[in-house]
Amino acid sequence: MKTTLEMPDHLYREVKASAARQGRTMASFVTSAVEAKLAEDRRQAEDRPWMAYAGVFRGDPEGSARIRNVIQKGCERIDPADWA
Repeated sequence: MKTTLEMPDHLYREVKASAARQGRTMASFVTSAVEAKLAEDRRQAEDRPWMAYAGVFRGDPEGSARIRNVIQKGCERIDPADWA
């Protein structure tokens, strides 16, 4: 599928240069980067299964980290089989 992306000029130049150094096309480079980000997101979701239910708190970053830690510690006591 073809698509159009908008990105800042400095980022475009960096992506293009990095792809060229690797002997790859921009499309190949961007596709790999997106695949890597999605894989990382899946790993994080597996590490924090409660996120599927609770979502992300987008307020105060420090508050978000404290909330995430409390939930994570509480979830560590729950059998993962009970998440389904």
